[in-house]
Amino acid sequence: MLHPMQAFIRDEDVVEYEELQAWTGIGGDRPVEYVLFYVEAEREPYAAALDSVEPIRWYDLTPVDDGAFYAYVCQETLPADRSWREAFADLSVVPVPPVVYDSDAAFHMTLVGTGEDLQTTLSALPEDIDVTVEAVGEYDRRHAPVVGDLTDRQLEAVEVASELGFYAVPREAGVATVADELGCAPSTASDLLQKAQSRVMRRVARRYGRRTGE
Repeated sequence: MLHPMQAFIRDEDVVEYEELQAWTGIGGDRPVEYVLFYVEAEREPYAAALDSVEPIRWYDLTPVDDGAFYAYVCQETLPADRSWREAFADLSVVPVPPVVYDSDAAFHMTLVGTGEDLQTTLSALPEDIDVTVEAVGEYDRRHAPVVGDLTDRQLEAVEVASELGFYAVPREAGVATVADELGCAPSTASDLLQKAQSRVMRRVARRYGRRTGE
C-alpha cells in the first residue's frame, strides 16, 4: 500500500524530483515521526496534497527557489509503513540517505550492513513490495550530495569517462572509447553520460547557482 504522498507523486504531474533526506522517531511503536524532504515541484499543489493526508499533523515548507523547497513533516506512522520497516528491526542494516523517489512512486535507497542481515531484510519485507537489487559491494558514495540520484551505472560511466579523458580540454577520448571500457554500445554510453550530466548539472545549478531565486 502506497503512502498517499507516493500516490500523489505517481498520479499527478507535479513533482519533478523528491528525496527523503533525514528522519527521526521512526521505529518501534512510536505514534508519530518527523521527516525532512527536498522537493522539486510546484509548491501550491504539493501543499494541497499534504493538507489532504489525514495522518499528517503539521508541516512546514521552506523555499529554496521558485521550483524547489524543503518539506519538514510531522505525521502519524501508518501501519503500511510500519510493516515494511519491521524488516530492519534488530539488524545491523542502516539505510543511507537520501532515499530518492521516482515518477512511479518507487523509492531507491542504499543499505549498509552485513551480507546475512541484508538478506534477512529482503526476505522479511511484505510480499506486496517488489524489490530490485541494483548493486552489491563495498559502500563508497563520497559525493552523494551531488550525485545521489544517479544510478550506479551512470556514475560508473562518468568515472570511466573522466579516467579516459572524456572531460579533458581538449578531449582525449570519445564516446566509443568509453563504451569499449564499459562493455556496451556507443549509443548506450552516450545515453548514460548525457543523463548523468543533465542530472548533476541541474542539481549543481539548483543548489549552488548564484542566479537562484531570480
